[in-house]
Amino acid sequence: MSEDIPGGSKVLAVNLQLAEYPILARKVREQMRHELFTRGVISRQQFEDEVLKKAIRTQKKEGLSDPFGQESAQEWDERVRIIRDYLTDFYFAVNFRYEHFEELFLGVLQERTPGQDIVLTFNPELAPWSMLFAQGEEYEQLPPEDKPRIRHHQRQINVVLIRGMISDQLDFMGVAREHLDIWDLKEIYQRRFGQGKIGGKAAGMMLAYKILREPDPQDPFPITPYITIPDSYFIGADVFYAFVAHNELYPYFDQKYKEREQIEADYPETYERFTQGRFPEGVINELTGLMERLGPGPLIVRSSSLLEDNFGKSFAGKYTSFFCPNQGTPAENLDAVLDAIRRVYASILNPDALCYRRQVGLLDYDERMAILIQRVVGASHGRYFFPTVGGVAFGRNPFRWNRQIRREDGFMRIVWGLGTRAVDRVSNDYPRMVALSHPHLRPEITAAEIRKYSQHFIDVLDLEDNVRRTLPVAEIITSGFPGIEMLASLDEGDYIKPLVYRDTSVPPEQLVLTFNRLFQDKTFIALMQAMLRKLERAYGWPVDIEFAIDIAPRSSKLPFRIHLLQCRPLSSPKDESPGHQIPAYVPAQDVLFTSGHLVPEGIVSSIEYVVYVDPLRYAHISDHVVQSEIGRIIGRLNKKLAGRRYILMGPGRWGSANIDLGVPVSYADIYNTAMLVEIAFAGADGTPEVSYGTHFFQDLVETNIYPLSLYPDRADTVFNQSFFDQAPNALSDLLPQDAANAQFVKVIDVRAVSGGRLLQVIMSAEEERAIAYLQDAP
Repeated sequence: MSEDIPGGSKVLAVNLQLAEYPILARKVREQMRHELFTRGVISRQQFEDEVLKKAIRTQKKEGLSDPFGQESAQEWDERVRIIRDYLTDFYFAVNFRYEHFEELFLGVLQERTPGQDIVLTFNPELAPWSMLFAQGEEYEQLPPEDKPRIRHHQRQINVVLIRGMISDQLDFMGVAREHLDIWDLKEIYQRRFGQGKIGGKAAGMMLAYKILREPDPQDPFPITPYITIPDSYFIGADVFYAFVAHNELYPYFDQKYKEREQIEADYPETYERFTQGRFPEGVINELTGLMERLGPGPLIVRSSSLLEDNFGKSFAGKYTSFFCPNQGTPAENLDAVLDAIRRVYASILNPDALCYRRQVGLLDYDERMAILIQRVVGASHGRYFFPTVGGVAFGRNPFRWNRQIRREDGFMRIVWGLGTRAVDRVSNDYPRMVALSHPHLRPEITAAEIRKYSQHFIDVLDLEDNVRRTLPVAEIITSGFPGIEMLASLDEGDYIKPLVYRDTSVPPEQLVLTFNRLFQDKTFIALMQAMLRKLERAYGWPVDIEFAIDIAPRSSKLPFRIHLLQCRPLSSPKDESPGHQIPAYVPAQDVLFTSGHLVPEGIVSSIEYVVYVDPLRYAHISDHVVQSEIGRIIGRLNKKLAGRRYILMGPGRWGSANIDLGVPVSYADIYNTAMLVEIAFAGADGTPEVSYGTHFFQDLVETNIYPLSLYPDRADTVFNQSFFDQAPNALSDLLPQDAANAQFVKVIDVRAVSGGRLLQVIMSAEEERAIAYLQDAP
């Protein structure tokens, strides 16, 4: 144990232990001095001469010019005692192993408390971490029969380390203390530089990995061999403070208290100041050493703020992460990582993040940013690097496209390549959605639908140009790709058939990413279900995870390996109780719309306003400036209608990266709405994609905003087009400056157009039906 405690720390450790036992400490120190004298470390006379010399020196330091005349005999005796105790601790700690002190201490203590031979002799809250690790490791190595007597001490040590090094969020600590042992904590400690916490994203990943490695009789089979995590390193949150201080960035931290418009106006300057910042020399030296250890493989620099991935507040997508292909010179690679860290730091003050914090009541929290640096999971395929599969999985499935689907079995979104396309709302592309209870049941039925709602683009790292790219799947996929038979099917025009073996003669254009063979693998499905259930048992709450998958050659013992990238408690709608029944009868003239496709569960009542962006008119806007302005108008209406009950209805994909497919909004533009309805007319390119599993969807769920897709041209859908076309537009009354765009954005005052009634939307996932209708105000 003493080998792990530096000399100065050993002196402090001895002092801290004795401070806990002020009366017994006298006898302990007597024995300590006896050891010093009898073993020849120092003679009694030399020791007392030094005590006297140091006592006189301290008198002079305290300004006593006539020590004997200005200090009473009682004060002098107390001064000598204090100096004697200090020198006793110092000489003993420097000259003897720490275990020797503990043996001596316990011998004295046992005289007072016979039979209690295992005690924690210092205050963990005050002790240095090296001392906590050393004591914790000693406890872990005790015989099994002694473990029950020290379990409470071990837990206290672990909690102090978790709180100081990982997270002080009580919900997290309650789970972590049951699973992380001293060896797990030491592994984190050795992979961290800086003194601050490692942040929520890193904490969630490490805790989940430990939970999944633990033996559990409820696992269907040993799952540990299938699960790993990337090589990971942590930059403590204190380095963020050092960066801020080094570059005098503190004046920017009052941005969070400004109005949103001012935050947006100031952010370009804020971003520029952060991204031009310099790091202290010590940080650069640490990162240089880390880059040498990691070598030239691709890296990702990820945000891991203290608030991320907490219970009920995920901060999904609020802060940024950056891929670094890491293919330049050592100096260029280091510069790229430093630049990525700067940009992650800058994202802590981005308008969307600050708006989110305000909305969830965390604006006053002293948010700090830690950094998670990881090797990117994947392999090289020519000039491109990517994993076989990336995706997200959830412990609950909010959508049932078939009544056989069990919500509690979970849900997945996966893609070929980097998992960015599984968590971000992307344009003209579709991850594969999978209900884990019935993976063979797709939302799509016909070959045309399967073809359309498949993945058409892939995110990769270009190792030659040292950048991340988005490329058409057909440019990279081949029938000879490793594991292709697990990923793709053969498009025969009128039908989609399995790809039984690798046939190099099949043209790329004929391959459709269905992942059918992967989902037919019972081991894979059972493994994903087991992971989600095991984590839910530990957390006491459903979780969502991000992962990457390697598919091994057929000859391998393990057909695939799951790399866990992230884990957090799953946000769920506040009203998710089943049993919302659709009314048996509603007068046809009162129905505004119905939906029968991927309906969530819930009720939105007393709706006063409908903000409606006409999908057909929006589709004919050719000017991106006008489309962007519509997004800003939505943001201004969101602020204007604060405290009022309203819903948003509009084209295609709200928040899409492609401005042509949906209104360009972020969470900061919509957080006050009660519902987000995505409308798609037949033939339009902006077909709504189910957003569940994206960061955008997480925002909706956490603020209880219900998403609903509406297909007006379907036979089972009612859409009262005349109501939306003929209703007066209140936009100019609310925002006179935006009246020129009233042809695109309509604000319907429901009371004014319905004789004082309000709108209600009932969504029944069980019946797979939603209805919006006018009813009398309560």
